[in-house]
Amino acid sequence: MGTLSTDRSPPPPTDRRTAPDLGGPALSVPALTGGGSVLAVLSSALDGLSLRQQVIADNIANVDTPDFRATGVEFESSLREAIADGDDPQIAAQLVPTVTPVGANGNNVDLRKETMAATQTQFQYQLMTRAVTDQYSLVKTVAGSM
Repeated sequence: MGTLSTDRSPPPPTDRRTAPDLGGPALSVPALTGGGSVLAVLSSALDGLSLRQQVIADNIANVDTPDFRATGVEFESSLREAIADGDDPQIAAQLVPTVTPVGANGNNVDLRKETMAATQTQFQYQLMTRAVTDQYSLVKTVAGSM
């Protein structure tokens, strides 16, 4: 997990808003006029988080399966790069092996870590869905005032 910064100096000027560090990788979200829409970024983030939740569920389901090797999902860096380059925020999710030590049965699923990852992913997903709801409310408000 990330650590919170104690630096209170003003951030450097930027054309993107940056999500605060909530203990996981932060996603840079461009302004509505930036490269790609906010909704496209949020949609890609939701896709990546959904895949991560599926992989975590698979890991947990195989906690007692001999020789099963747990995997994780990494998508934040490719999403961040696409946003920074002004490209459409398509995810290039990668399944990555976990580095948890292997047990006597050849299995490396750590149920405690997987449960914590599932909870963190659930909170991140809820945060993204709230942001989508807020964006639709903003669009509705703007459209209603025209």
